[in-house]
Amino acid sequence: MVWTRGLQTVEALLPTRIPLRLRVFFRGVFVLLALATVALAGLVLREEKELGLKAYREGFGKTKEQIVARLRHPTGQLALLNPDTRGTAVTPLHPVVLPFSAIDFDDKAKVQQAVEMAGCGVQYGDGATLCVAIGSNPLAGGFIYAVGSFATGELVPKPPGVRDLSAAHRLRVEVAMRGEAWRWLAPYEIESRERVGAASAPAVDVASGPARGRLTGFAEDANGTTALRPVRDFRGWLWQDARCVDGYSGGPSGDDCPRRAFYSVRLPIELFRNELQVRRSQIVWPPADLNRIQVHVQVLAPSGATLFDSNQPDATPPFGLSDLQPLLLPGETLRLAKAGAQGDTELALLQGGEVSGVAEPSWWDAFTAQLIRRLQVDGYDQPLVAQDTIATPLGRYELTLTGDVRSVNRTLGRVAARVGWIVVAMLAAIVLAWAAIELRIVRRITLLTKRAAAVRHGVQSLKGGVEDEVRLDVADLRGSDELGLLAGTLAELLERVNDDVRREQIRTAQEREQWHAVGHEIMSPLQSLLALHPGDDDPSHRYLRRMQQAVRVLYGQASPTEAFEATTLPVQALDVNEFLRHVADNAPHAGIQDVRYKSAGEPCLVRGDEYALEDVVTHVLRNADRYRPEGTVIDIRLAAAEGGGVEVAIHNEGEPIPPALIDRIFEYGVSDAAGEPGADPAHRGQGLFVARTYMAKMGGTIEARNEPAEAGGGVTFVLKLARAA
Repeated sequence: MVWTRGLQTVEALLPTRIPLRLRVFFRGVFVLLALATVALAGLVLREEKELGLKAYREGFGKTKEQIVARLRHPTGQLALLNPDTRGTAVTPLHPVVLPFSAIDFDDKAKVQQAVEMAGCGVQYGDGATLCVAIGSNPLAGGFIYAVGSFATGELVPKPPGVRDLSAAHRLRVEVAMRGEAWRWLAPYEIESRERVGAASAPAVDVASGPARGRLTGFAEDANGTTALRPVRDFRGWLWQDARCVDGYSGGPSGDDCPRRAFYSVRLPIELFRNELQVRRSQIVWPPADLNRIQVHVQVLAPSGATLFDSNQPDATPPFGLSDLQPLLLPGETLRLAKAGAQGDTELALLQGGEVSGVAEPSWWDAFTAQLIRRLQVDGYDQPLVAQDTIATPLGRYELTLTGDVRSVNRTLGRVAARVGWIVVAMLAAIVLAWAAIELRIVRRITLLTKRAAAVRHGVQSLKGGVEDEVRLDVADLRGSDELGLLAGTLAELLERVNDDVRREQIRTAQEREQWHAVGHEIMSPLQSLLALHPGDDDPSHRYLRRMQQAVRVLYGQASPTEAFEATTLPVQALDVNEFLRHVADNAPHAGIQDVRYKSAGEPCLVRGDEYALEDVVTHVLRNADRYRPEGTVIDIRLAAAEGGGVEVAIHNEGEPIPPALIDRIFEYGVSDAAGEPGADPAHRGQGLFVARTYMAKMGGTIEARNEPAEAGGGVTFVLKLARAA
C-alpha cells in the first residue's frame, strides 16, 4: 500500500537517537543567535552614533547660518550696536544706535520702513510703539529721533493764530543727560487744507483720506511755561489713518472709532552739536553715556488726559543678543566680540541651556553611556568651531560658535538605555528557549525517535492485508504540552489509519464485485439487442454500441470516477461536420427535440473518438434541454478556433449559470438538483464530468459561459478539438 511505503520511508530517516553533531549544531545555533543579537545591537548603536554625529554637524551648520543671517539683518545689527539693551530696565527709555546713518523723518513710508527693519520699537500692552534712537553717523547732526504710534479718536489740531496749546492734541518730550534736561511741547497743527472746515472749528472728512499734520515744538520750562516762538531745529510730523483700528467700526461720520496715529520727531540736542563743532575729528560715536540718556515721551489729549506715556510698565524691549540663546543646543557656546585695533572686545557670551526635568541617570544609563563612548566613529574627536564676521556701519563683529558633540552621546545614551532593555530581554528569551527546548523537547524527542525506530521494524513485515496494523506505544509521552499532544495524536492517528485502511479495503473489494456483477448482467441483454438491430444504418444499433462501450469502461473498476479516468480512447480522424449533422438528426430519438445545426458544407476533420464525442455532445444537449424554456431551439455551431483547431458551440436560451457554480459544474457530483427532496436520481452531476474527462482524453477542452443580455442571453458550451493531420 502507498501509506505503508510512505511510513517506511519516514521511519528509515529517523535515527535511534539525536546524533552528537546535531546537538552541537543545535546548541551552537543558540550561542550564535545570542552573539548575533549583541553584535547587531553594537552595530546599530555605532551606525546611530554616526548618523547622530552627521545630523548634529548639519544642524550645527544650520544654527550658525541662522545666527549669522539674523545678525546681518538690520534687527541683528541693532542688537550688535546696542549690546546692553537687555541688561537694563526698559523704562525710562534710552536711545539706541540705528544701523542707518540717519532717518528721513519727513517721509512716513521711509520712517516706518527704517523702524520696522531695524526692530528698534518698544512694544506696549495697549498696542502703542516707540523707537528712540540716534543715527550711526555723527556727521548727520546731533539729533535724537522719536518714532512711535498710538490709537486715538479724531485728532484735534491747533487752530491757526490760537495761542492756547492745550486745545489740541500735543506731544510732550523730555530728554535728560549729563545733569541737564530739555523739554518740548509740540501741538498738532493741520497741514492739508482739504481736511479743514471753518477756521474756528476745524472738521475732518474721514472719506477724504488720512490726516497729516506738523508737530511744532515749543521749549517748555520746569513750571510748564512754553516759549513764545517754536524751536527752529525741532521737527516733527503726525499722521492718522482713515481706517478704524481692528475690532472697531465707525459711524457715518467716522469720528466715533479709534484710529492709528503715527508720529516722527527729530529732537535737537545741543551737547551733541557742540561736541561735533569742537571735536569733529575726535568725537566718540556713539556717546559712551548713551545708556544713561533718558527720554520721556507723552501724548496728551485736548482734555489734558494722557493718551500715551513711554514710562508705562507694560513695555517690551526690542530684539537683543540674549534672544539668540534659544537657538543654541545644550553644550554649545556663542561668543560675540567687536574687532578693534587693540584686540577684540567681547560683547556677549551665550551658552545653550540644559534640558530641564531630566532625572538623575541610573546605573544602567551610566553603563550604556560608557558603552557608547567606546564606540569608535571617524571625526568624533574633532572640535566643532564655526566663525564668521558681521560688518556694520560702526565696525566689524566676530562670531564664534563652538559645538559640543557630547550632546550626541547624551541623546543616543537615552535611546540606547531604552533599547538595551530590549536586547537584554531578547538574550533572556534565547536562554530560556534553549533551556526549555533542551529539557522539555530534545530529551523527549530522543525517546519518541527511539519508539518510532522500533515501529519501523514492524512496518517492514506488513503485507497490505486486512489484518495488518501499525502500533506506536507513547503512553508515557502523553501530556498537556505540544509534544505530549503530538505523541497522543500520532497514536490516535495510526489507530484511525488502521481502521480506515481496513474499511477501504473492504469497500473496494465489494465495489469491484458489484461492478463485475452489473457488467455481466448488462452485457448479455445488449448482445441480444444487437442481434435484433444488426444494421449499421439503424439508429438503435449506434446507441447499443455506445451502451456496450460504457459498460466496458465501468466493468472491473472500483468506482465510476476511477473508471472514467482510467479509460483509454482510440483517437482517430473524424469528420465533425458530418458527425454533428448526424447527432442533430438523431437527437429526437434520444428525447431531445428542436436541435438545430447548420452544416458547414464541407468535411472538417478533427482528432477524436466517435462514441466518446457523441457521449459528450449528448450530455451537453441533455443539460441544455433541461434548462431551456419550453419551445426554444438548441443551436449547434461549428467554427474555426483561434490559434488553430475547431470550436463546437452549443447554445440554449434560459437562465444563466450562477457565478458561484460556473467553475464547478464539471466536477463529479456537482448539480443544482443533487441532494434536493424529490429530485430526479439520474441528475447526479455525472454527465458534465464525463464530458470533460472524455474531451481531455481526446486532447480537447470544454467550457461553459453565460452570454450577455445584449447578445440574447442564455448559456453556451464550447468544445475545442484539435484538427486531424
